[in-house]
Amino acid sequence: MAEVESVKCDCCGLTEECTLAYIASVREKFEGRWLCGLCSVAVDDETVRAEEDITTNEAMDRHMRFREQFKSSSPPANPAEELISAMRHLLRRTLGSPRKKGLSTTSFSRSENRFSSMSNEEVST
Repeated sequence: MAEVESVKCDCCGLTEECTLAYIASVREKFEGRWLCGLCSVAVDDETVRAEEDITTNEAMDRHMRFREQFKSSSPPANPAEELISAMRHLLRRTLGSPRKKGLSTTSFSRSENRFSSMSNEEVST
């Protein structure tokens, strides 16, 4: 059984228990820093969303600045509505973000929808 160690995220402070091999691979990817799963995804997203090519270190700095701004804001009056609003904003931002060259996106029109073709087959039988 692999040895497990507690490690603290250099961004948000979350502590996780991970294998030494996994800790080493994350630190290698993020220039010696340990990032939890959520922060590592956010840093990867910063890299993809950037209009120009940025380094991993710059993406980490951007995420950490964003996190500090968020952390310093006052708590919302209605947390449920605030969460819904934040998720809506994130979805809109993700759908509207520019894609780097070489990344392809597949869009389906209504006629290409697998379910519509299945229902057409059912009607004809």
